[in-house]
Amino acid sequence: MRRVVHVFADYALLTIGALLSATAVRFFLVPNQVVTGGVTGVAQLLNTFVGTPVGIVVLILNIPLLIAGWRYLGGTVFGIRTFYTVTVMSLAIDALASFARPITNDPLLYSLYGGVIDGVGIGLVLRARGTTGGSDILARLIERRFGVQPGRSLLGFDTLVFTAALFSYGPEKIMYALLVAFTASRAIDTVLAAGKGARQALIITSSPDPIRQAVLHQLGRGITQLEAIGGYTGATRAVLLCAVARTEVGALKNLVNTIDPAAFVIIGEVEEVLGEGFSRST
Repeated sequence: MRRVVHVFADYALLTIGALLSATAVRFFLVPNQVVTGGVTGVAQLLNTFVGTPVGIVVLILNIPLLIAGWRYLGGTVFGIRTFYTVTVMSLAIDALASFARPITNDPLLYSLYGGVIDGVGIGLVLRARGTTGGSDILARLIERRFGVQPGRSLLGFDTLVFTAALFSYGPEKIMYALLVAFTASRAIDTVLAAGKGARQALIITSSPDPIRQAVLHQLGRGITQLEAIGGYTGATRAVLLCAVARTEVGALKNLVNTIDPAAFVIIGEVEEVLGEGFSRST
């Protein structure tokens, strides 16, 4: 039953993400002649020169990429999810064409909103373990092989499309397109990181046992005790290492200060924590 709920939630995210991307393309970008990146950007260029429907071209161009993704990025589950997402997005793009009108003619507004909406859509799709096809598949391959965030890879791919579109839309439109791509890339990374970030604390203290017990039983977080040697005194000191949620930082600082006001505490941001009390998967 739990698995069914998770699958349903994933497909809900895939649907919402695909519709958001289609909305960004139809209401903010295409009407204002701002090219998007990847396969959708290529479809826009073909629409300009030949008049072919943007959505159908997106679907056709994605077929070979879907086959590659099916083979290298997760087999049947990945293939079905990506095909579903690409189909919903492509059909929505063409379905909205008959009545879509520009919401705003202000270049800054349609660039920022178009980028944010498209980026959130793609981020939701990636979070649900799918892609919107095209360069997203390449971005997933690069992330898996080299650990590069998808938003950054997509920005690089988009630059190639923008170069090809320079002579069709003019330099000013390409400048706005770059703003769209940058905004979308940041939105993608923000959506993917949402709920995964945490804080890491290093606590150098002369009272390790009371602090360790308090973290374990009052905060309910695991903690590791390390032994360190002071660089100035050469004395052995205990160092406690633990990871907590953002909302627990204040409670941790109060707890340490109550037990050992002289403790030296370093708190830093970590991108993701896997394990007990945190996310169980990537």
